[in-house]
Amino acid sequence: MEESMAETVMLSRDEIYEKLKGYLEDMFEVPPERVSLEARLFDDLDLDSIDAVDLVVKLQELTGRKFKPEEFKSVRTVGDILDRVHALLAV
Repeated sequence: MEESMAETVMLSRDEIYEKLKGYLEDMFEVPPERVSLEARLFDDLDLDSIDAVDLVVKLQELTGRKFKPEEFKSVRTVGDILDRVHALLAV
């Protein structure tokens, strides 16, 4: 059977976190030591709203799922993103 996006979707919480950390470091030049579950996206990591959109697009590519913008309205920390993505993949 051919590999499909479904395999990508079956990411563990730790795998999602590692990918998320990598995106923050690679896309936004956030030093790895500043990335933690408690790190606030805008206050601690200096992301802006455009960065947040870019990050959601990258997460959509990773998971093969489309996310509705309202699903990320209340996201404030790296842990919030992780919780949201993990919950969306569990559906």
